[in-house]
Amino acid sequence: MTYIFLVAGKGTRLHPITLSYPKTLFKLDDKVTVIQRMVNMIQRYDKDAKFIVVTGFMDQQIRTELSGVTFVYNPFYSVTNSIASLWFARDLFADDDNITILNGDIVMDDTLIEEVLTKKTDRPTVLLDSSVKKDGDYNVQVNGENVVVMSKGLDEYCGEYAGVLKLDKASIPLYLSEMETMIHEGRHDQWFEDVVVEMIFKDNFKLFYEDVSVYEWTEIDCVDDLVLAKRIHQQSGYNSFFC
Repeated sequence: MTYIFLVAGKGTRLHPITLSYPKTLFKLDDKVTVIQRMVNMIQRYDKDAKFIVVTGFMDQQIRTELSGVTFVYNPFYSVTNSIASLWFARDLFADDDNITILNGDIVMDDTLIEEVLTKKTDRPTVLLDSSVKKDGDYNVQVNGENVVVMSKGLDEYCGEYAGVLKLDKASIPLYLSEMETMIHEGRHDQWFEDVVVEMIFKDNFKLFYEDVSVYEWTEIDCVDDLVLAKRIHQQSGYNSFFC
């Protein structure tokens, strides 16, 4: 499976910490960073994993911390959003049969990576956490087994989006086509997840979800998230996997 990490952003919500340091390189211990940990853990459970890392802010610094991945650079990272970053990588995953797109500031416990993240899908799926019913960042409302909408503006929702979109062979070309349309319309300021929302509204696209509320995970948007990320890492037994 191909895993696409989007790490081009400036992490402005964590200023001043991230003024000259990308949050994806936050050290979880003396040796490993956020993105190194995710790549290493995915490789443990998916021996055939391929990685694409889309950079922007502090591009060279991120490149020195990773090996065995394909880098793509978004030169317009300061004036675009994640849809543009993914668009720059479009030719690298167009022919794949399974891709997983992740925000690059996510830390997951090893069980979530093993049981959910690295499993291939036969239908387009987002991960959500139904334990978060208020103050979620980017949230998901569902009807039955289908996602109805994803948005930062929802007052009521099933759960918080966990920063992961999985696409199967049939949905990849549909996604690429809609993303291309949105980019050509000048909508490069939107999130990559907004593409599937557009597909739901325009074409009645069937997007499914998987609830990950029984696992531990965090997306690093504030200092409290940094603390939680370290705790998840320390409890995972990471060092015993890679000593």
